[in-house]
Amino acid sequence: MATNTYESPLSSRYASDEMLYIFSADKKFSTWRRLWVALARAEMELGLPVTQEQVDEMEAHITDIDYEKAAQWEKKLRHDVMAHVHTYGELCPKAMPIIHLGATSCYVGDNTDVILMKEGLELVRGKLVQVIAKLAKFANEYKALPTLGFTHFQAAQLVTVGKRATLWMNDLLMDLEEVEHRISTLKLLGSKGTTGTQASFLELFEGDHEKVKLLEEKIAKEMGFTAFVPVSGQTYSRKMDYNVVSTLAGIAQSASKFATDMRLLCHLKEVEEPFEKNQIGSSAMPYKRNPMRCERICSLARYVIVDVGNPAVTTATQWFERTLDDSANKRISVPEAFLAVDAILNIYLNVASGLIVHPKVIEKHVLEELPFMASENIMMDAVKKGGNRQELHERIRVHSLEAGKNVKDLGLSNNLIDLIAEDPAFGMTREELTAHLEPSRYIGRCPQQVEEFLDGEVAPVLERYAGALQDKEAELKV
Repeated sequence: MATNTYESPLSSRYASDEMLYIFSADKKFSTWRRLWVALARAEMELGLPVTQEQVDEMEAHITDIDYEKAAQWEKKLRHDVMAHVHTYGELCPKAMPIIHLGATSCYVGDNTDVILMKEGLELVRGKLVQVIAKLAKFANEYKALPTLGFTHFQAAQLVTVGKRATLWMNDLLMDLEEVEHRISTLKLLGSKGTTGTQASFLELFEGDHEKVKLLEEKIAKEMGFTAFVPVSGQTYSRKMDYNVVSTLAGIAQSASKFATDMRLLCHLKEVEEPFEKNQIGSSAMPYKRNPMRCERICSLARYVIVDVGNPAVTTATQWFERTLDDSANKRISVPEAFLAVDAILNIYLNVASGLIVHPKVIEKHVLEELPFMASENIMMDAVKKGGNRQELHERIRVHSLEAGKNVKDLGLSNNLIDLIAEDPAFGMTREELTAHLEPSRYIGRCPQQVEEFLDGEVAPVLERYAGALQDKEAELKV
């Protein structure tokens, strides 16, 4: 529905409701409140004058956020965290005196960012697994269907349709490994204070270093983390944002490679993305079936790949213990990277779930090039019959040039087999030569490679994340 204000296309057209919620205001500010509860509870358990009644009061008001009141406070105070402290405090009058005790703004801001990035990566992980599962089914189905391999987009030795799909999957498995690494190594900022010295907490605990350390451990545990950063300034190192967005960009790269291959295959009319009954390919040319979903993948992927520069520059330009020139940038660059990759994977899943293969077109293209590929085997057979390998090599070279001229300059079919059959140097009948034109003889170990890859690499992943494989419709917003 159109409105009179700008709305990010990532929200209105592309990203899923699940990812939009992770980076929503409700999720962000309720997480701030959960962090304030965790801080208060830990301080109470370690002997500070915080009561259970105050903690209970705070817990009762984690989700009822009055955004209008918070906006009024922020307009007055010009500080988003203190605006929400006061908004929360009005709901929790008994707890108001101890909310945010000893903390700095980054206690809620940075810790929340880490929590949201972790949950975003977990959602991305599940979608990666779903895409891999769809491609695995496709690869297994077409593991033995010969197709032209391409190097430099020039016809090369045959592969199979299924073997090519394993290349797409292998990229995604590498991405999955990187996502798993990021999830397992993300650390909370913890409770470090204004310059990372924990001086405010050391003051609160009257010089008891052990209690200051226990405070962080308790907060991390309550928020579902096993670790917090060992040292920091006021913020966690912005390299953490860079590493996460780089991981997302890796997924974008893999998806764009797949989508580009699909766009080329669509041009060849060999494999196509799903095309709905009433879908219009072009407003001017009714016959067209443009690969618009794969084009959209490439378009969004380009955005994510470029977006890596944002946290990279932010990391490089932070001063000493902190500056605030990171804030406005990271509010945009990190969430939007997640939303874009979420959209990319939604489209990827949709396409991988409904790939359309045209075996007859594939076979036609294979047979057009197969005489050239069979020439080495033909030469070997002719040598066995007493021919000279070097002379035969030269004869095939000459005949290949003539056959190529027929195809490219005259628009005729490939007549290399006819030319060789008429050449007495080979001493082979047309029937003997035609026997070499069986595509399955030129696919090497493709079927076996597919089976070994699916069994050895893919199956353990699908088993490990079986919960992510519940049947879901790969629906798109647009």
